[in-house]
Amino acid sequence: MVDRALEKDRARATAEYLAQFRTDVEGFVALEIVEGCVGDYREQLPARGTRYGAFVDPAGGSGPDAMTLAIAHKARPDDRIIIDAVREMRPPFSPTVVVDEFAELLKAYDVTKVVGDHYGGEFVKEPFRKHGISYELCKQPKSDLYRDLLPSLNSGQIVLPRHDRLVAQICGLERRIGRSGKNSIDHAPNGHDDLANAVAGAAAATRSKYRYDTSLDWVS
Repeated sequence: MVDRALEKDRARATAEYLAQFRTDVEGFVALEIVEGCVGDYREQLPARGTRYGAFVDPAGGSGPDAMTLAIAHKARPDDRIIIDAVREMRPPFSPTVVVDEFAELLKAYDVTKVVGDHYGGEFVKEPFRKHGISYELCKQPKSDLYRDLLPSLNSGQIVLPRHDRLVAQICGLERRIGRSGKNSIDHAPNGHDDLANAVAGAAAATRSKYRYDTSLDWVS
């Protein structure tokens, strides 16, 4: 059994069965850094004149993954990303019912386009479309979203809501070096990162959606 495990994934098997320290895995970000980014709120109310970005991490409802949503905006004048609201629906659930609930929240923030991953295809797009919300596929893989999130965490340029599961998921991310030498960032085996993925995606959607010009007005 050990020989088969070593052949399949030597780095993981040596740590699990041979008690050797893994050199291909390292932590993503320290707890104190993430806690330093947590604000004094659980959810921000929608503000008039503010443009919001949103990201959905969908799931089928019967597996281990939760379906999550994060809504964010860029503050001025310091350009910090503010994560205004997060939602998590853990299985079992009906994806259509969850979309109905998410759509209600998105409309409260006047969001008409949400970005999400490639899971589900039309299964995800169509329910949002019925609510007048377009679902745009994210062009970046999840690992890249986490990579781009890290500088914002380290510099304090992102503000997170008080949400223990969100903090735990971000701190639980691992950076791995694959056989090809390429870095990837993901949750640990048997872990979860659905909330973290939604927040990283919302931050990316907010950064790419707007730029802040010298006239102090938001422009697309």
